[in-house]
Amino acid sequence: MTEREIIDLIYSRNESGLRELLKHYRPLMSYIIAPILQNPEDQEECISETILKVWEYISTYDEQKSSFRTWLTAITRNTALNHLRKNIKHGQVDTISEKIVSKDGNPEEIILNKEKQERLNSLLKELSGKERTLFYRKYYYMQSTAQIAREMGISSRAVEGKLYRIKQKLRKQIGGWKDE
Repeated sequence: MTEREIIDLIYSRNESGLRELLKHYRPLMSYIIAPILQNPEDQEECISETILKVWEYISTYDEQKSSFRTWLTAITRNTALNHLRKNIKHGQVDTISEKIVSKDGNPEEIILNKEKQERLNSLLKELSGKERTLFYRKYYYMQSTAQIAREMGISSRAVEGKLYRIKQKLRKQIGGWKDE
């Protein structure tokens, strides 16, 4: 079944579209969720939540803005992060390997952060495809250095070096960006 057929089925509220979505995109969703949520039960719950969000928000999908795969990836990642935040709030997480950025702050901080985010997004577009992929894998998809190295066929040290150089380049261009 094609991507377009899956979208049309979900859009027309045909539940077979959800089965097809799982059949075709579950590996991608699992791949995105795994670095964020280590507990298999949380991962399954997150996949279910993601499927429900796709069902609920399919009318907001705009193929002019992004591919369906990109749209689904964003929903999956955000659902996993929200699930992690909920677990943290309820004390269900012992340790967290990555920082979660708080959306709280005063209006001035919010505006400044938005401006920095917009600047960073434009700078990311200027990176080479490989640099951008590496950056997103580490800081957007929260993948471990070891996983990135293994899947890219390079050493962890090479990944760390490349990330360091990318951050230095971005830091120089954006100014005032602090390391985690």
